[in-house]
Amino acid sequence: MEINKICVLGAGVMGHGIAQVCAQAGYQVNLRDIRDELVESGIGKIRQFLAGSVERQKMSQMEADNILGRIRGMTDLAEAVRDVDLVIEAIVEDINVKKDVFRELDRLCREDTIFASNTSAQSITEMAMATKRPQKFIGMHWFNPPQLMRGIEVIVHDRTSRETLETMVELCKKLGREPGVCKDSPGFIVNRLLQIWYNEGLNMFDEGVAEPRDIDTALKAAYSFRMGPFELRDMVGLDVALASTSTHYRELMREQFKPPRCLIMKVKAGELGRKTERGFYEYQPRGG
Repeated sequence: MEINKICVLGAGVMGHGIAQVCAQAGYQVNLRDIRDELVESGIGKIRQFLAGSVERQKMSQMEADNILGRIRGMTDLAEAVRDVDLVIEAIVEDINVKKDVFRELDRLCREDTIFASNTSAQSITEMAMATKRPQKFIGMHWFNPPQLMRGIEVIVHDRTSRETLETMVELCKKLGREPGVCKDSPGFIVNRLLQIWYNEGLNMFDEGVAEPRDIDTALKAAYSFRMGPFELRDMVGLDVALASTSTHYRELMREQFKPPRCLIMKVKAGELGRKTERGFYEYQPRGG
């Protein structure tokens, strides 16, 4: 199946970046969220990213304008998915909300439209079986920020068709990304491996071995990582991190996946990382 037009659901941290990457590759993209201000915020972040690329001479102003011209922001779901070949879902990490959205998409979309979820932890199988097109359902897990990260996990369940898999692998390549294919399993490949790394860093803080900044600094200095576990958790959002960790622990029932105490307490305190200006670190207000 050939992909020409794409709808991205969710204009937040991941969604707006996914939309930008698709538009940069020449695809027409509808970027949809539930409120106008969320759509406008997403478009604004794309515009800001492209302006930085022009300033750094990574692209011309004309190229940036053309990319923006291929993205349409909207709130009407029926309009957003009308005549699209692919829907990429990048909304809240709540399996029940996602299933409700996919049931509605089933009603609104063409029968041959492929559904892809950008979930980092939820079951692709469970979401697929909430639709009438499980053979057209697949996981497409991007990494943050989508504009810079080269990898995409492509996750299949038992009823994903070969055509759907081949279409998505080919799309990833056209987007300039490297696809890694795996079966539906908690955390897929990358997050399952990273989860233990995250948890052990946070557990060391709970045990009083070292402070977050020292743990992050040690990992970055030793292995040239761009960010340590605490910085990464703050960037993703500690509420999202806790939900993901809890899912791994519930599904795999292994002690190394148990949510660390410090993560639980930060979420209870409403200190969720960059988006609340306080997590394991403190951050300047936006524009400050």
